Amino acid sequence: MATLCRPAVSVPDHVITLDRTLELARSLHADHPALPLALRLIENTGVRTRHLLRPVEETLRHPGFEERNAVYEAEAKARVPAVVREALGHGGLRVTDIDLIVFVSCTGFTMPSLTAWLINTMGFRGDTRQVPIAQLGCAAGGAAINRAHDFCTAYPSANALVIACEFCSLCYQPTDLGVGNLLSNGLFGDGIAAAVVRGRGGTGVSLERNGSYLVPGTEDWIAYDVRATGFHFKLDKRVPGTMRPLAPALRALAGLHGWDASELDFYIVHAGGPRILADLGSYLGLPAEAFRFSRATLTEYGNIASAVVLDALRRLFDEGGAAESARGLIAGFGPGITAEMALGRWTSAGDRALVGEAA
Repeated sequence: MATLCRPAVSVPDHVITLDRTLELARSLHADHPALPLALRLIENTGVRTRHLLRPVEETLRHPGFEERNAVYEAEAKARVPAVVREALGHGGLRVTDIDLIVFVSCTGFTMPSLTAWLINTMGFRGDTRQVPIAQLGCAAGGAAINRAHDFCTAYPSANALVIACEFCSLCYQPTDLGVGNLLSNGLFGDGIAAAVVRGRGGTGVSLERNGSYLVPGTEDWIAYDVRATGFHFKLDKRVPGTMRPLAPALRALAGLHGWDASELDFYIVHAGGPRILADLGSYLGLPAEAFRFSRATLTEYGNIASAVVLDALRRLFDEGGAAESARGLIAGFGPGITAEMALGRWTSAGDRALVGEAA
């Protein structure tokens, strides 16, 4: 079984608080007819702090898409390698042990993908496979884990590296005054996360099954308008209700595996907002405590898109992990509307076996 090991997570130093966010919304959009609604929605996100690449004053200026994308590429190259090295250390691997890199990001664009630059710069082997994913949004963290799982299932002795790099602040659009966009200005934050999936050995989540589900007729609920000024985020007011169709998909995947989705030991899910977590808990009959890791990410970092599930998993590790063979669910939700889901058991047996072999 492939094992998803401890993630490494990094966020920028510049912090914006909820109070500062509300203050800016009031000053920048004082005449907006829906300002009271936007303020209420932002307050209800549960986000208390977010981390930004640049000071807020610089973030609020829009120098143009070309310059913003240049910032994205430069910052990714400056920040991702350290996170990768930490993730490799957590997994007990070297760069030359990696057979596949899955890189996910929806907040900037480069071609070739950053995977090519990483291979050339960090010393990964030239035959390392590359899977860059740019259009799954917040669901891409789950997708990255699942594609790594698929690869390690096909090649049982292989190792994969997953990387999520999201600089949501570079998508701020000062001229977009829709309520959904105003809400996103107070919801999203910046962050990078990475983790290794080992074909053999390792402590973490031993991945057993994965699946994907797309809710029919919802492809325009979360989307980008790509304009001269860059990526303009579109958020339909129906998005908070997506757990109604997605919770059955989670139940169905668990049922295929002979598990009850309401009776698992840990839950690592994308934190798009408190309504998502509350509804999922209601549909699965789970207490709020079940999603404490996701809620902590949302509170401290905001929605960091595809990096959320890896950060939530990191928090499970920080808590000491789970009991041996404890059963869990990992799920990312994003455009489509798409769910990327995985089931696995906590394991540390791989590390013990490696220690025994070394002895």
